[in-house]
Amino acid sequence: MSTEHSSPSKTPTKSVSGPVAYVEHLFEVAVFGSRWIQAPLYGGLIVAELLYAYKFLIELWEMLLHVNQSKEVEFMLGILGLIDVTMVANLLAMVIIGGYATFVSKLDLEEHPDRPDWLGHIDPGTIKVKLAASLIGISSIHLLKAFVDIENEDPEHIKWKIFIHMTFLGSAILLAWTDKIMQKKH
Repeated sequence: MSTEHSSPSKTPTKSVSGPVAYVEHLFEVAVFGSRWIQAPLYGGLIVAELLYAYKFLIELWEMLLHVNQSKEVEFMLGILGLIDVTMVANLLAMVIIGGYATFVSKLDLEEHPDRPDWLGHIDPGTIKVKLAASLIGISSIHLLKAFVDIENEDPEHIKWKIFIHMTFLGSAILLAWTDKIMQKKH
């Protein structure tokens, strides 16, 4: 007994015949369905993004309450903190949207007016490069905060921050270069 299964694109797949092939087919369906295990993880990241939005609003409120008493350096550090929170929230949004669309299920947003441009050509390599670029931005903010408040920073900590930033930068360059090579091959 042989039955032919076809994918949504109507291209035939391998024939399923006999009990071993049937068990193999069921296992493959389970493996493919296991991608949904990641859905709660993305739900958790949405909650984390909500918490970051709350943190942003609390920090903004504190800045509003103390704007007249803040020295310029303190105010600038507060603004850099808000930028840092925003960049982490952007990173979370990118991971949630890109990861879900890449690994769990296609997002049906072709006609949505607010659909991000990058969503049309997202793949795991692109996500990695975008994440690395976001980490560089976040690391840059931390470095800038250290330089603005340099008299309160330990020089050894600044050296480590520079080293970590350069590591992120080198990693991003290598990821982008690798992704470019891989896309040329395809």
